[in-house]
Amino acid sequence: MKRFPEYQQNAKVRRSRDTTALSRLALLLFCGLVLAGGFVFAAKQHFAAVQYGYQNETLRSERRRLIEENQRLALEKERATAPDKLEPAARRLGLRPATAGQIGNKPAIHTDKR
Repeated sequence: MKRFPEYQQNAKVRRSRDTTALSRLALLLFCGLVLAGGFVFAAKQHFAAVQYGYQNETLRSERRRLIEENQRLALEKERATAPDKLEPAARRLGLRPATAGQIGNKPAIHTDKR
């Protein structure tokens, strides 16, 4: 005994497509993608801002360190060029103080003609 006939008369009946439901689904998918893209873009901007903040703090600390080093070097330069330090160094190099005759006279210019 067979429960279902081999040939059914309504087998060729097809359901009509609902184009409005398909277009609503496509619109909803597009809006969802735009919204998700917006969230991804906002997160990317946030992480970039945080990274720039860290770089800014690093550069500020480096700038502070360089200013301190510049001040230390300027102080060291002032100490090295003090007159009481220059005179002994000049004597070690073989330099002598200028005499009264050397100060008033202009040095002679020698031209070497060959």
